[in-house]
Amino acid sequence: MFNLMKTAILMAAITALFMAIGSVLGGQQGMAIALVIALGMNFFSYWFSDKMVLKMYNARQVDETTAPQFYRMVAELAQKADLPMPKVYLIEEDAPNAFATGRNPAHAAVAATTGILRVLSERELRGVMAHELAHVKHRDILISTVSATMAGAISMLANFAMFFGGRGSDGRPANPIASIAVMLLAPLAASLIQMAISRAREFEADRGGAEISGDPQALASALQKIQRYAQGIPMEAAERHPETAQMMIMNPLSGGGLRGLFSTHPATEERVARLMEMAQPGLRA
Repeated sequence: MFNLMKTAILMAAITALFMAIGSVLGGQQGMAIALVIALGMNFFSYWFSDKMVLKMYNARQVDETTAPQFYRMVAELAQKADLPMPKVYLIEEDAPNAFATGRNPAHAAVAATTGILRVLSERELRGVMAHELAHVKHRDILISTVSATMAGAISMLANFAMFFGGRGSDGRPANPIASIAVMLLAPLAASLIQMAISRAREFEADRGGAEISGDPQALASALQKIQRYAQGIPMEAAERHPETAQMMIMNPLSGGGLRGLFSTHPATEERVARLMEMAQPGLRA
C-alpha cells in the first residue's frame, strides 16, 4: 500500500511539472493540453516503460540455453525470495552495473551488463542479483521505471519550450524570465523527486538483497568493486539517458558537479558500512 501511495505521489508530481511547462508554453490552454499529455504518458509508462528502458540499453533476453549459469543463478535467488521467475537480460557494456524493471513481480525483468559478469566473482554477482530481486520483492521497480521515463519526457518538453518560447493566456509572449525559470527548474524538480525516492530504495534493496542471498559481505564487496571499475569505464547508454541512472545498482554517470550533488544513490561507503553491520553475529535482521 505504501509503495502504491509513493507511485501516486510521483505521478501527481510529474503531472504538475508537465502542467507548469504547458502553462508557460500556452497559458491555460497549454496547461490543459499538458495535462492530457501527462495522463497519457502516465498510462504509457505504467504499461510500456520497462520495454522502453530495456530498448535504450539494447538489452537482449537470455535463457537457460544462451546464458545457463547466470540464468540459473537468478532462478535460484528468485525461488529463495518467493518471487515469480523474472525475464533475464544481458547488456553489452563493459561498465559493471545491473538494474531491475517492470510494473510488478509478475511482469519483472532483471538486467546485467556483460562487464559485471566479468568483473565480479560468482558470490559477488549473487549479491548484486539478490539486490535487484529485492527491488522486485519490495514492489518499487514501477516507481523507478516510471520516474525515469517521465523525467526524460519533462527534460525534452522543457528544451522544446526553451527553444520555441511560451505564450500567456492572452496569446502574447510569456514573461521571458518566468519562462526560463520554469524551463530550468522543472527538470531539476524531476531529478529531486527521483533522488528522494531512489536513495531510500537503495538502502532497502541492499538490506533485502543481503537477506535473500544470505551473504551481506558479498554484496558489500561487489559494491566496492563496481565503484572502482565504474570510475574508469563510462557507460555510454546511461550517459545518453541520464534519467535512467537511478535504476542502476551503482550510479553509472561520470563527472561530479551537479550530477554528484543530486546523485540518486547513497554514498557507497555508507551502503557498505550498513551491510557489514548486518554481517556481524547477532545483528542480522
